[in-house]
Amino acid sequence: MSLRQTLSNSTLTDSLQASTTPRKPAAEKPLDAVAEALERMRFGVIQLTIHDGRLVQIDVTERRRFG
Repeated sequence: MSLRQTLSNSTLTDSLQASTTPRKPAAEKPLDAVAEALERMRFGVIQLTIHDGRLVQIDVTERRRFG
């Protein structure tokens, strides 16, 4: 299973709401942004902020290790 499939099957997605409520088009899909951050990062932290069951913010802190 790919990273995108794993993320789309996670608890961030409310399948019931997705099937009954039309979604507004977004400039950037939240799960795509999370997947991109994971693919770029070697060491660090990705913090997701959820409000009312929806992903509203992604904070990425990348660590650089020397030696």
